[in-house]
Amino acid sequence: MMPTAAFSPRGESRAPWGRVLVTGGAGFLGSHLCTRLLDAGAGVDCLDNLSTGRAEKVAHLAGRPGFRFLEGDVSGPGCADALTGPYDLVLHFAGPASPTARTERPVDVLEAGSLGTRTALNVADRDGARFLLASSAPVGSDAHGGLPDDADPVCRRHGACAEAARFAEALVAAHAEAHGSNAGIVRLFAGYGPGMRTDGASGPGAAIGQALAGRPVTVVGDGSRTYPLCYVDDMVDGVLLVAAGRSVRPVDIGGDEEPTDAEIARLVIELTGSDSPLTFVEDPGYGYAEPRPVTGFAREIFGWLPGVSWQDGLERTVAALRGRPDPAPAPPDGAAREGTGEWRA
Repeated sequence: MMPTAAFSPRGESRAPWGRVLVTGGAGFLGSHLCTRLLDAGAGVDCLDNLSTGRAEKVAHLAGRPGFRFLEGDVSGPGCADALTGPYDLVLHFAGPASPTARTERPVDVLEAGSLGTRTALNVADRDGARFLLASSAPVGSDAHGGLPDDADPVCRRHGACAEAARFAEALVAAHAEAHGSNAGIVRLFAGYGPGMRTDGASGPGAAIGQALAGRPVTVVGDGSRTYPLCYVDDMVDGVLLVAAGRSVRPVDIGGDEEPTDAEIARLVIELTGSDSPLTFVEDPGYGYAEPRPVTGFAREIFGWLPGVSWQDGLERTVAALRGRPDPAPAPPDGAAREGTGEWRA
């Protein structure tokens, strides 16, 4: 494995890795990671089964020296054999970023968190690579990701996405303890930016998609719910800084500004120049609080600080999405309280 070194992820120094595997690399955050790593001089294998990722997110990287797109399922049998490497860093970003998201593919999500994580860990161990899991604090958790004693894995509050994240984290920690693996975890909160999906039911992406389509921009409840928004460039910085270290302890990466749903919606309408009305919809009231990042560890140990304000970030995102809005169908009845995180793969 290549030794880690002082590393500035914004292109001021070269990446301390020769070749990197990014699972879920055709997702929102994964595609940004692939681009940044290539820009920093690393070779990148981008693995994605395109179940939720999109090939066009990495189409601009085709033909760049050192980039390979591998269509495949990290949870599938024999996947490790196709990942020839050798790798210096494995970023496991396959799966949904938000524990509040509901999915029509719960088995696939659970397999990505279990079988997929084990495959990615084994590949990293094979090559002596640093391993980093992308995770998120479970729904109903406290600030540090802990769950109440009565957490029920089959109830609506703790569905497949949350359980997959919990198991993946436990597997990584156990693997590191049992095998001495150089493995770590980043917990990601409310990432947004160019390339994000706009077909959700809430959050910045949904507001942008609705405004660009000229439909009502919906706000849940009274609009006072807040989001710890983190612009994608800042999030990529945090991920790569943690990757360049040796921390096993989970590291939160999320924004320190928390605009409300209503503030986000109003600014989106202004930035898009849309005539869309602001519409308040009933809050289904699932009874849990949105988890918030605790970023002191990321700041003190890794020197990470978000640098893009939520207003500037939304302006950049709207400008980028104007020419490429995703189809954003109206949410079905009862789905207005979807997760705020973006899908990674």
